[in-house]
Amino acid sequence: MTELVNAMETDAAIVRRAIEGDERAMRLLWNQHAPHVDAVVRRLAGDPDLAQDIAQEVWIQIFRALPSWRGDAKFSTWIHRVAINRTLNAMRRVKRLSTVETAIEEDSAVVEQDAERSMLAQTIAEATQRLSPGARTVFLLHDVEGYTHEEIATELGITAGGSKSQLFKARAKLRRLLAPLVDIVSPDLDRSYAAP
Repeated sequence: MTELVNAMETDAAIVRRAIEGDERAMRLLWNQHAPHVDAVVRRLAGDPDLAQDIAQEVWIQIFRALPSWRGDAKFSTWIHRVAINRTLNAMRRVKRLSTVETAIEEDSAVVEQDAERSMLAQTIAEATQRLSPGARTVFLLHDVEGYTHEEIATELGITAGGSKSQLFKARAKLRRLLAPLVDIVSPDLDRSYAAP
């Protein structure tokens, strides 16, 4: 508990300096939180180029909104919420501007030393990119970020039932897309159980 209080006090001091225009404090906030914010934006946006553009907008919004952080929650929690809200707003704007879905990118941000885990993560990321934008957003917010259907409904301007429906569709499509991967792994498991 003491570490949490100290971290919040440290964040508060850095944020105060950043609000006052201290560029070193702004850079420190960015260095500490950019990896997490960028990962959230990438997961929600899907397209790496779009994610990069949105991440820049997110950081502009974060620095503009710094005075609104009251310090009653961890700064990382507040910044996470700003990143998700700003990304969802940007995704709505992109959706209005373009009705064409972007092509699937084979690029994966996962860097693992274990080749099998890396391949699995890349396969799941690619399968996630094949979901419709609505289903992908609900899946990521619910199953990855931990939002409730009610919170998702509020964020996306849909009903909780609509969120549940999108999640059901997303999971069903992911099961179909990832079934070949399960079939590849299963024969080895079957042989190990059949061995005397």
